[in-house]
Amino acid sequence: MSRIVDQPERYFSQLVRRNDPLLRELEQDAHAEGIPIVGPLVGELLFIISVAMRAQTILELGTATGYSAIYLARACAITAGRLTTLEIDPAFAARARKNLERAGLLPHATVICGEALPRMSEMKGPFDLIFMDIDKIDYARTLNDCHRLLRLGGLLVADNIAFPDADEFNRAIFSDAAGWQPVSLLSFLPGHSPEKDGLCLALRC
Repeated sequence: MSRIVDQPERYFSQLVRRNDPLLRELEQDAHAEGIPIVGPLVGELLFIISVAMRAQTILELGTATGYSAIYLARACAITAGRLTTLEIDPAFAARARKNLERAGLLPHATVICGEALPRMSEMKGPFDLIFMDIDKIDYARTLNDCHRLLRLGGLLVADNIAFPDADEFNRAIFSDAAGWQPVSLLSFLPGHSPEKDGLCLALRC
């Protein structure tokens, strides 16, 4: 079997597309203010998954300044869908709403300020896709509502699963063969916070 390329992280870093000015501005803000973002590679992955599955309803848990929300809402603009995104911090929620407006995406996105778990308990769904990026200690606590809110065959994408606080979530979703079919990926993710991290993609059974 052939060897892989030399310095694979350097090699694949060259294959990440340069973003448009708004997303580059948000990347700069994130760097300056220490705001974790998914970065361009995971953003593109979210966009591609959403368009490929023709997602009509997407729920995002954890908005921050709206970086990943822009990718998801751009997918919704193609699929004639709608993104609902939850952010606990009022200042971040306001910034995210403004950034979605600047991107021309407010017709496809709703920013709700509030804690994810109580807000989720009030929702009825169904959603085609849920993207989870809140405090990792809360991941496992959201699983019941994620399962309830996702349609059969819907997809849960969880960021930062290499963090120690995500361990309970990782073990819970892996052991629930009746409810989820997960795959956990340890990845090099240029521009992500951090660049070496894990992603979980789980089909709702």
